[in-house]
Amino acid sequence: MKKIRKIAFSGIVTVLLLMLLTPFAAYTQAEGTSSAAGGTAAEKLKGGPVFIIPVDQEIERGLQSFLERGFEEAAKYGAVLIVLEIDTPGGLVDSAEQIGQMVRDSEIPTAAYVKGDAASAGSYIALNANSIIMKPGSMIGAASLVDMNGKSVEDAKMVSYWKSKMVGAASLNGRDPEIAAGMMDVNLVVNKPELGVNKAQGQIIALTSDEALKAGYADHLADTPEEAITLLGYSTDDIFRVEHTGAEKMSHFLTNPIIMTILLFIGIAGIVIELLVPGFGAPGIIGTLAFALYFFGNYVAGFAGAETWLLFILGLVMLVLELFVPSFGILGLLGSVSLVAGVVRAAFSLEHAFLNLGIAFAAATVVIAIVAVVFKERGIWNRFILRDSLTKEQGFVPVLEKLSLIGASGVSITPLRPAGTALVGNERVDVVTEGSFISSGVPVSVVKVEGGRVVVKESEE
Repeated sequence: MKKIRKIAFSGIVTVLLLMLLTPFAAYTQAEGTSSAAGGTAAEKLKGGPVFIIPVDQEIERGLQSFLERGFEEAAKYGAVLIVLEIDTPGGLVDSAEQIGQMVRDSEIPTAAYVKGDAASAGSYIALNANSIIMKPGSMIGAASLVDMNGKSVEDAKMVSYWKSKMVGAASLNGRDPEIAAGMMDVNLVVNKPELGVNKAQGQIIALTSDEALKAGYADHLADTPEEAITLLGYSTDDIFRVEHTGAEKMSHFLTNPIIMTILLFIGIAGIVIELLVPGFGAPGIIGTLAFALYFFGNYVAGFAGAETWLLFILGLVMLVLELFVPSFGILGLLGSVSLVAGVVRAAFSLEHAFLNLGIAFAAATVVIAIVAVVFKERGIWNRFILRDSLTKEQGFVPVLEKLSLIGASGVSITPLRPAGTALVGNERVDVVTEGSFISSGVPVSVVKVEGGRVVVKESEE
């Protein structure tokens, strides 16, 4: 009995102690919770739409047009951050400049996530962003100028201009300008041991992700763009990825220099064959479709405007009119000039336009010549050549030769000057003299008959 009481007493004491300590425990727990909540609030990520725009192709006006659309959509949806997901070998300097300015002037914060290569002009675009985050194993740099054949540009003015652009972009966010200069100037020596950069003359700086992080050319390393967004302090709950539309993908394919040359070749050959050897229909349709694809691709890519379609249609109409309206070649010449002007205006550079057009025209000339020889009987030139002959089998009867009149005598009815009418036998005949004048009523004799031509002379009797 005593033992039970002792346990009971002990239990009562325990309960009393718990009751006394509970408020302190609750207070301590509440204080801890409050402290944790304060820490979470301090580390809270910024919410709002985040737009990821891929830069995963050669830099040209097509990419520029795509990025402009992406930035417009981001502004429309009230984006709090734009992430450029970069993996490009570079491209055109002028397009890179336009894109860089667009990134630089954006009212929405921008970040470059280098998931592959930010080479050449791609490094310039990345440097214009507010932040650069790189995926482990990626690269940034190697921005020396090269021409269309891949050879280094040695023009001092161009090199100096592009160097100033790279240096200016690097300086925007406090990155070492000498490293940016060393990314494109092979003659520059850069020795920055504290940044892990040592470039000798004749070399170009290309930084790996780890080297870029040490040199201050990358703010963070991240395996995914979502991780990069979090590192920048933004929430990943509302991410939009801007994708290429079907028309943009098709445009990217159609504006390939090889495809453009093929389209021009088919267009020129098809239309000219249809004009020279009419009646088929298919060459004209295929040629017109090829030209339409050429202009469509360049229009979507942002190379061409509505005026290129007008020039093409106007040129085509004048070429067709040349076949039916006698203009001494003026319409044909104007049509050709209009067509060529439309093709050149639609291309992204004059050099490419004339090169593609020259190759296409040479190849089309060979094909047109072969078709003209094979189908020479159907050519339009047959309209200007009289090839049919009038035969008796077709019902055409020639003038009868009056050979029986040779040697016959008669008398002139009218004066023969030298032509006139004579009565030969009992038949009035239109005659002609050998050149002399014979008065009416003078005896004549027939000396020659040539078809319907009866030749007479004055008779001596």
